Formats: sequence, C-alpha cells, structure tokens
Amino acid sequence: MSFTDLGLSERVLAAVEGAGYTEPTPIQAQAIPEVLARRDLIGIAQTGTGKTASFVLPMLTLLEKGRARARMPRTLILEPTRELAAQVEQNFTIYGAQHKLTVALLIGGVSFDEQEKKLDRGADVLIATPGRLLDHFERGKLLLTGVDILVIDEADRMLDMGFIPDIERICKLVPPRRQTLFFSATMPPEIARLTGQFLRDPVRVEVAKPASTAENVTQQVVMCGTVPKDKRAALRQQINAAENLTNAIIFCNRKRDVATLHRSLQRHGFNAGALHGDMDQHQRMAMLESFRGGEIALLVASDVAARGLDIPAVSHVFNYDLPAHPDDYVHRIGRTGRAGRSGAAISLCAGDDIKALERIESLIGRSIERGDGSPAPAEPAARERGDDERRGRKRRRGGKRAEVDTDRQAEAANGARKNERKDRKEQPERREKSDKSGNVGLGDHVPAFLLRPTRTQKA
Repeated sequence: MSFTDLGLSERVLAAVEGAGYTEPTPIQAQAIPEVLARRDLIGIAQTGTGKTASFVLPMLTLLEKGRARARMPRTLILEPTRELAAQVEQNFTIYGAQHKLTVALLIGGVSFDEQEKKLDRGADVLIATPGRLLDHFERGKLLLTGVDILVIDEADRMLDMGFIPDIERICKLVPPRRQTLFFSATMPPEIARLTGQFLRDPVRVEVAKPASTAENVTQQVVMCGTVPKDKRAALRQQINAAENLTNAIIFCNRKRDVATLHRSLQRHGFNAGALHGDMDQHQRMAMLESFRGGEIALLVASDVAARGLDIPAVSHVFNYDLPAHPDDYVHRIGRTGRAGRSGAAISLCAGDDIKALERIESLIGRSIERGDGSPAPAEPAARERGDDERRGRKRRRGGKRAEVDTDRQAEAANGARKNERKDRKEQPERREKSDKSGNVGLGDHVPAFLLRPTRTQKA
C-alpha cells in the first residue's frame, strides 16, 4: 500500500514524497481513511510508529477548504508537553509545505504577546498545552466555537497527569458536533473508560498490543548497587562498553539527579547536556537542537523528554533510574529504534528497584535480559585512591582535633590547680572572720540588716 491509496490530496502527497516517505506505517494506513471519513477515532500504536502523521496528513487535506477567522481556530491539538507541541508544529511545517495555512503554538515559557498576534491573524491549526490554552481563553483572546477537529495526543498521559479537569473544560468549550481523535501508545482500561465522555462511536485502530515495545530495540537490565557513586560508575561502564553508540538519552526520575549526573559525566570527560522541567523554554529548545545537531552526544533528561522527542538517529537509551510508572518505560525506550532503525535500551536496577522491574515486565509481557553490572577494572583503583585520600584527610583532621583537645585539657587542669590553691589560702581568713562576727553559716556574705544590734522593749 502507498500513500496514494489513502485518499490524501495531491498537495499533501507531494509534500510526503518531498519528505522522502513512500509507504505508510500500519497506524497511518488504518487511521488516515477513518479521519478523512470524519469519524471519531482511538489510535493505539507503540511510540515511534508515525502516530503524529496519522492525524497531521488527513487534517491538511480537510483544511484545504475554508478559511480561519480571527481568534477562532479551525482545529485544536492538545499536547501534554511543550516539546511534543513543538514537534507537531514541525510536522505541519514539513507536510504543509504546499499549503498556506496558519499554525499557532500556545505553550508556556513564551511571550503572550507573540502568541496573541498569531491568534488575531486567525489560526487554521492551534497546537497548545491545556494550561496556556485556558490562560488565553480567560484573557478573552480566544474563542473555541469554530473548532471542527479536536485532537488529544498522548491521551493516556494527558488523562493520567492530572489534566482531566482541563480536558473536560476544554471539551465543553468546543462545539459538540466535532470530530475527536485520541492517539496514544498506551491505553489502560481505567483511562479508556474516560474516553466515553469525549468521543461518539469511535473507531478503534490498534496496530500493536497496548504497551508493547518495538522488536528492533534490544533491551537489557544491569544489576548495580544502591550507592550513588557505584551506580554512576556502572553507568559509565555501560556507556564505554556500548556497541555502535553514536548518541544516547539517559533518563532520571528526579530533576536534581539529572543535574548531579550531568556534572558527574562532564567531570569524567563525557560530552553531555541536561534537560529537565525547571529550564525555561529557550534553554530547552537550544539543548534539543544541540543534541539533534550532534554537538552533544549524551543527553541527561527527566521524563519531560520521554515524549515528544523525534530524533531518528538516537542509538541508545539508558535508564539510570527505572520509572515509577511502567508505561513510562515504553515511552522512554521508544526514543530509540525509530523509523525502522535498530536501537538499544539499557536499564540500571538496584536492589530496591526489583518491584518496578517486575511491573515493567508484566506490562510488556516479556522478561528483559539481564546483563553484567560488575564495575570496570579502573573503577576500584580510583575508588581506593579516593578512600585513601578521604582517610588521610580524616586522620589529619583527627590529629588537629586531638591536639586541640589536649591543649584544652591542660588548660582546664592548670585552672583547677590554681583555684584549689586559692581556696586553701582563703579558707583560714574566712574562718577567722566567721569567728569574730559570730556568724558561722553565712561567712563573708552576711547581709547588713542581720548585723544590726537588736533592741529590747521595756516592760
């Protein structure tokens, strides 16, 4: 089957051919005709199989008729992250080369003024994250009554990340007679039940088992210690031992671990960059461009990069931390082995990660090969040198503390002896004064009013 058999327009076919694609992927072959027939759709396919083109190409064909009005977009695409939203915008730029459509991108970290200018000109395609979209609506800069097609991409993540209230509100703002498309790599049953309120008699297109991983990605688990320095050493060993490694994404669960691991890799001479949610949008986009361009070989990232990164040449994915949610594992390793290429996914597993590993294997329906996580020969020597240096520092610090303590003890002993001699000299004087005054108990500290003579009353 070729793209010419799917019912796409001539201009879209010319753009697809110019991009170098000749045959559609399974999800594209099944989803595009249903979208062109104006039917609601749930598309499930593993990441990296061309889900984005499954709705971008038919939308371009449908948008050839009509014209956008100011502040009233014709189509709306909701994305969970800024990176994925920017990725979809690039797809419209590539495949819409033969069209004169206006595409507006509403994401955080970008000036409101620039986004409002695009909305005022009229947007045929509006790509947005839910929060920034509602911000523009509340400011009175956006109307959603003209939306004909609503796309919710990465539906499981959109619903699972706490976007349910925002999605429900947005669905009430768009016209009820609309076409709604759900696309995702995973669709848990509890999430699938929620789609009933958003779609009308949807067509379910499923080209792979939910939460399945690509066959062209080799997976391996390496057991390692829980001590951070040992875990970082195991990661460096796996990077050095990896075959045909051109570039790689290293995933961490926490943003602070991203920063720590990034500094550690740079200290050991690796060409590494960092990407996490605390960076502003310009920094994130610049880092992604450096990684795409080959300026950076290793990208240490949080799960903000697990979805939305379409870099076909990523050869390896390393899970420095196993994800807490097994669905995230599918998306992480989906960053490699894209567009039919081969890839490798290597995960580090400490003792307390066994349960997370079992959940992942239960989700993907297969056991992951165990690898060798023994430290490299150079690491123990370096560790011993570091331990010797630390012990030397402790001994030096301990010696200084011992000298200080000895001096303090000597001073205290001398002071005690002086006080004892002074007390012995003063004791006879105190006894003599006590005898003269007749007061024994109070000594030198007798109050003056007690020393006054007493008066006797006459009868």
